[in-house]
Amino acid sequence: MKDNSQKIFFAGNIKFLRERKKMSQEALASTLGLTRAKIAAIEAGNTKSPQPGDYLKFSEFFKISIDTLLKIDLPKLGELKVRDLEAGNDVYIRGGNLRVLAISVDKSNNENVEYVPIKAKAGYMAGYNDPEFIAALPKYSIPNLPNQGTFRIFPSTGDSMLPVPEGSDIIAQYVADWSTLKTDTPCIVILKGQQDFVFKMVSVNSDGNILFKSLNPEYKPYTVESGNIMEIWQFYAYTSREFPEARPEMETILTAIKKLEEKVGQL
Repeated sequence: MKDNSQKIFFAGNIKFLRERKKMSQEALASTLGLTRAKIAAIEAGNTKSPQPGDYLKFSEFFKISIDTLLKIDLPKLGELKVRDLEAGNDVYIRGGNLRVLAISVDKSNNENVEYVPIKAKAGYMAGYNDPEFIAALPKYSIPNLPNQGTFRIFPSTGDSMLPVPEGSDIIAQYVADWSTLKTDTPCIVILKGQQDFVFKMVSVNSDGNILFKSLNPEYKPYTVESGNIMEIWQFYAYTSREFPEARPEMETILTAIKKLEEKVGQL
């Protein structure tokens, strides 16, 4: 007879997460208000049914939903996936810590494209998952957007992404799983705390951190820990009131030479 019972990974996950934090069983027990013997029994799988309050304590401390602690074999996910979970992006299951993206819809139940003006930046970082805040943002209808996905408009600031003009409005699509981003994907990134929105070329490093690059060579690349990132929106298009300048003749020649070299290299 086939066994359809759900495999439980709670014991191994607790040990794995504790060791990632370099905590002893005594230290974790003290932090959670439990005994070391209880922690040892849970990690050994000798306690089949911990109290509901204990599940909550582990979930809140490790910042991972109870469903994930029970159902997902965390050591097999890899460092990037685990960091993503700890950052609140619980995309593997539908549990209590599942990160919710607030949206608004029109009378036909189609998603609106909200505009996040510069003056609303601070409020957005505090209310990005608040339906009332999102509903109060200016809304636009943009033709020819894909039917799938959620889109928003963010104003760019500074000159780090030239030749995209400063002050352009960036139309971007919400990225639920950051690990799917290709190297040097242009994105709007919403950072936590007192930090800002940034428009950068984004790459996910092997250690789970995010590398930011600018198109303007005067700005050096830098790395941000995934835990300091709230949202990532992938570039789709931009609008600008600035008319593009004609490229200098020498730059045009150099570009043509580079393309010729690439073709020769492919032969």
